[in-house]
Amino acid sequence: MSVALDIEKRAMTAEITEAVREAVRNATGELTDEQVQEIIDDRILSHAGRGAFSCRELLSVAETAFCRTRRELSVLQPLADDPEVTDIMVNGKDDVFIERRGSLSRADAYFESIEELEDVIRRIAAKIHREVNELSPILDARLLDGSRVNAVYKNIALGGPALTIRRFPMSAITMDDLIAFGSITNEAAEYLIMLVRAAYNIFISGGTGTGKTTFLNALSNFIPASERVVTIEDTAELQIARVENLVRLECRGAVSEGRGEVSVRQLIKSSLRMRPNRIIVGEVRGEEVLDMIQAMNTGHAGSLSTGHGNSPRGMLYRLEAMFLQAADFPIDAIRRQIAEGIDIMVHLGRLPGGDRAVFEIAEVEDFHDGEIILNTLYVRSPDEGLAKKGELKHREKLFIGGLL
Repeated sequence: MSVALDIEKRAMTAEITEAVREAVRNATGELTDEQVQEIIDDRILSHAGRGAFSCRELLSVAETAFCRTRRELSVLQPLADDPEVTDIMVNGKDDVFIERRGSLSRADAYFESIEELEDVIRRIAAKIHREVNELSPILDARLLDGSRVNAVYKNIALGGPALTIRRFPMSAITMDDLIAFGSITNEAAEYLIMLVRAAYNIFISGGTGTGKTTFLNALSNFIPASERVVTIEDTAELQIARVENLVRLECRGAVSEGRGEVSVRQLIKSSLRMRPNRIIVGEVRGEEVLDMIQAMNTGHAGSLSTGHGNSPRGMLYRLEAMFLQAADFPIDAIRRQIAEGIDIMVHLGRLPGGDRAVFEIAEVEDFHDGEIILNTLYVRSPDEGLAKKGELKHREKLFIGGLL
């Protein structure tokens, strides 16, 4: 569509949207969705004879006008309802991007004004009894369907308010699904399942959007049903189905005057008094790593967690740095604690096509001569790892094949 036609289409959408709002204001009672749709259809029919737009474009105008006036997420609602869309990213009123099937693209959606976008953000915040404004400009929240939301107000987002929605499937992805997707081999999956059942402490690392929470959830469902489990998350996402004796804890941000915050670190400390067999920390980002590692070292075997890292070794370095934020311990003492606390590292990554996959499984073997000793057990074959899906192979088989 040409720039001129796009401007005309936006003008028509604004005209119809305003007509609906005027009808709502003048109505004696609340209008139903059907009544609003009739108003939109009448307006659309008056434009149809002009011939400037195709039927498809007119339907798009009708949908946009309806969403703006009747749907909680406004123009984002169709994207949020699309099961193939996993991420919605709004960079100001005119720039909306989505991730669908692992690929990023610009969406055919925009907001009429910054005020409309702000209104959507405020509605999201109100659902969880939170406020977002110039005094409290950052929102981390969760929608009713479990989607994760981050919003940044206009006074600190230079291009206008920013909104990011990370969506999750209604039904949890299982280990069988991950095997079918090619994310992990059957052999490596069976090995990890055995370790979970045997109460090994497992840490999952990877970059943003590599599927760490999904993988953590898949592993969690092999915890014996007879155990007591406490999950601690910044935003609740885990869907553990088999464990009945389950306590789910979620952090809370500060409310008015900076009070009321409940951090991951506070929840880990509280969980230790709940007599858990296992503690699952959705993600460690800072000082809470000290409490998590100490929990792993004090009888809570089989604990699971995730963190952002570029490799198993890189993740260990990040854990050290986070540990130092919490306490001024000698580096050897920190590394010894980490080596004794974590048994297995699982590293996830993304392939060129966007697929998520396990790249490496390593054993934290020992602490020796000031260094944590890692023993790679499975690794995605180096001749294929970046070019195509490749295959996650046992390290001994790579040695035999002359690849390492």
